[in-house]
Amino acid sequence: MKNTSQYIAEFIGTFFMVLFACGAIILASLDITPSFMIPIIFGGTITIMIYAVGHISGAHFNPAVTIAFCVARKFPMKKVPFYILAQVLGATFASYLHYLRFGPLNHNFGATTLSVSLPMGMGIEFILSFVLMFVIISVATDTRAVGELAGLAIGLTVALCAFIGGPDTGASMNPARSFGPALFNGTLSQTWMYFIVPILGTISGALVYEKIRCESDKEADHGCC
Repeated sequence: MKNTSQYIAEFIGTFFMVLFACGAIILASLDITPSFMIPIIFGGTITIMIYAVGHISGAHFNPAVTIAFCVARKFPMKKVPFYILAQVLGATFASYLHYLRFGPLNHNFGATTLSVSLPMGMGIEFILSFVLMFVIISVATDTRAVGELAGLAIGLTVALCAFIGGPDTGASMNPARSFGPALFNGTLSQTWMYFIVPILGTISGALVYEKIRCESDKEADHGCC
């Protein structure tokens, strides 16, 4: 299959993101790892995997990011289903390993849950997904941005979002990240919000950044992107 290496890279990146980050949540629930380490592990894993496979696949690791790139015309539609499949399979396999290891002890597996009202949770997830994609598309597509420090910028954004939104919504920002744990937690029917809102947030973040960049290019007489 053409582009197989890209799909494998997306599988691997998403797999390790869920394995380490959701693994940290499980360990924290068992009082093995301090809870303040969860956002650090989330952001750190993302940073590492961006540098590991970003040059191969673009390091999306997130169906919402892939869809947003496509809507912003930065990613071909024909690859979207395969990227999403690879991401979901990676997250699911990681959660399956958590199930094998922690099933008798822990039945959450790092699943995202709300501790606030649904409208509040939707608003939080939208904002977190918006800012995540706003940063991603800026450092990934704009040559004026941070370049080789893109992985660090994105990882720090994920960590900050997890610090702020984690206690309220789990700071998903990622349908695949929510799907894997929910599948083995038996709460798929309750996670529709984590499938829809991050996609809306990332699309909005991508389009707003593109609009800002377009206006900036006009002012500099570079034409509109």
